[in-house]
Amino acid sequence: MVNELILAWNNKVEQQWLPVGRLKKEGDTYLFQYTNGISDSFKNGTFSPFVQLDDIHQIYYAKELFPLFQNRLLQKSRPEHDDFLNWINLDKNNYSDFDELALTGGIRATDSLQLFPIPEKKGDLYKVMFFSHGIRHLAPNYIERIKHLNSGNKLLLMKDIQNKMDDKALAIRTDDPPEIVGYCPKFLINGFNQLIGLNGENNVHLSVINVNLNAPTQLRLLCQFSTQWHQDFEPFKDHAFQVIS
Repeated sequence: MVNELILAWNNKVEQQWLPVGRLKKEGDTYLFQYTNGISDSFKNGTFSPFVQLDDIHQIYYAKELFPLFQNRLLQKSRPEHDDFLNWINLDKNNYSDFDELALTGGIRATDSLQLFPIPEKKGDLYKVMFFSHGIRHLAPNYIERIKHLNSGNKLLLMKDIQNKMDDKALAIRTDDPPEIVGYCPKFLINGFNQLIGLNGENNVHLSVINVNLNAPTQLRLLCQFSTQWHQDFEPFKDHAFQVIS
C-alpha cells in the first residue's frame, strides 16, 4: 500500500518536469505541501498554485481527498471500472485511492500533472510497480512484441545515454531477441540508477506483471522493479523534492 506521492508538473516553457508537491495520507487525514521544486518557476511566474491550495507555505489537511486529486480517479460507476482495476493489478475489494493514483499517475489529457509513488521499505526490499512509458512512440514491431509478453517474464534495463530528452533515461527491453518495449518513468530513474550502482546490475530485477491488450497504451505494460534496499539509499532526497519550510 502506498501512503505518499510526489506531484510533478511539466513546465512547458522550460521543457522540464519538476516536483511541485507531496501528497500524504496519515490515518484518515490527507496532507498536501508544496516542494522546493517550484521555487524558480513560482518566482518567475510560470507556476501558479492550484485552486484552493494557493499558499505555497501552508500545510493543507483534509478528511477527503483534495478535488485536484479526486478528479484523477476513475469513477466507480464507469462500466469499464472492473477492467481498469484488472489492468492496474488491484483487488476491487482491497485497494486505496493512493494505490490507484500511484499506478496510473493520475494523468489527464487536459493538464500537465503526474503523480509518482514514494517507495516504502518492505523488510529489506525495494519494490515498485509502474507502467512502461513511451510505448506509443515505439516502432510497430516493438509494440507487437509487447503483445507476446506474459506475466512473470523477465525484462532488462538499458541505459540510453545519448537520449536527447534525458541522458539518464532507462529503456526497457526484452532478452532474446532484444527489443525495446518502453522506458522507465522519469521520476523513478534516479532511484533505479542509484540502486543499480549500490547493489550491482546483476542484483536488480525487472519483470512483467500484466500485459493489457485492450488498454490504452499508457496502461499496456505493467512492470515491477525490485532489489535490496541498500543502507545508503534514500528515495527522493534531493532538495527539490523536500517540502517548503
